Amino acid sequence: MKITGYRSLTTTHDWGRPVGDVNGVVESGVTEVPILLLETDGGLTGIGLGQHVDIARVFPAVEGQDPRAVTALYDSMLAHVFKSGHAGATYGAIAAIDMALWDLKAKMADEPLWRTLGALDRFVPGYASGLCYGLPDDAFAAHYRDWASRGFSSAKIKGGRDTARDIGRLLTARDILSVNTSRPAMMLDVNEAWNVKQAVRHLAEIEAQLDLTWVEEPVRRWDAEGHARISRACRAAVATGENLTGLDQFTPLFDARAVDVVQTGSVWGITHFLRVATAAHARNLPVSPVGYNANPVAHAAAAMPNMIGIEVQDWNAPRGLKVDQVVTDGGIRLGDAPGLGIEIDEAALANGAAPGWNSSGGPHRRPRHAGLRLVPDGPQAAE
Repeated sequence: MKITGYRSLTTTHDWGRPVGDVNGVVESGVTEVPILLLETDGGLTGIGLGQHVDIARVFPAVEGQDPRAVTALYDSMLAHVFKSGHAGATYGAIAAIDMALWDLKAKMADEPLWRTLGALDRFVPGYASGLCYGLPDDAFAAHYRDWASRGFSSAKIKGGRDTARDIGRLLTARDILSVNTSRPAMMLDVNEAWNVKQAVRHLAEIEAQLDLTWVEEPVRRWDAEGHARISRACRAAVATGENLTGLDQFTPLFDARAVDVVQTGSVWGITHFLRVATAAHARNLPVSPVGYNANPVAHAAAAMPNMIGIEVQDWNAPRGLKVDQVVTDGGIRLGDAPGLGIEIDEAALANGAAPGWNSSGGPHRRPRHAGLRLVPDGPQAAE
């Protein structure tokens, strides 16, 4: 079987609530979901999810190749863009192809990807992450009651602008999740909104009120020294890595002992997660991938011995996608459908991209004064 071509589609995911973080919120709660279809001469099609705008530049590295050679083709794609760089949008294209290759490999074996990757158990433990920064207090509490009803006993709250508000929300979610455990695990995601000294001050205030399991991206993603200083100054673990691409970007964090929970974004592909997770395992560090649309990396997470929990952001699938998994019992239960377990009804897909996700005020745009605010609710707070 050979790879012959590709197609790109777009659908939308309706979260049913405003979603975002300290950097911005999509009030409509509707976001676009890019889909890559990798075609073969054997009648099978591989599915990859995530932005892949640089696909035309990367695809020649895999065209005409046997899709079963996934890891070799991953390295071939990296080599193909050697001089021009592989981060950002280019890495997104590599990741979408990589995901589709793994989907094809498992489909050719007529088994779910978690089986192909050697997992023993189809259940992947997780934690709730509602991208909840834009929710008012009542809706925030109602949302985490829904997570509690699905068996979750841990949650990550979006914060970083107002410490008092962050503490209040962490305590609210902790009390709600206490129906499932006497000691819920509570995490705070700052999304790079602090500088080092702000992080030390704010975490001291937070830890005086509750047991914080980890703080995520307290400072800029590449700041190994800063993350190390914060980790030494607080009791909570420091988590980071979801926005880093390739082992080379993780090396400074490992060398500085700056990360306690190693994260990877699902949008960077299956092979990326497997390699980062193995590097973390060699250092006795847990790994936690970011679950996203259809949670494709959950298949790989099921096979890793140091997986501490996958971030679960929603329990519904994007429009037109049928996904063989269930969010229940505090995690994701994967099914037996071959590959990633994703079926696409092209007739049901939304037309075009959803407005707002990458708009000037969305969560993917860093505010001008992030990390530079002296007073959280001052005149610079909304920028």
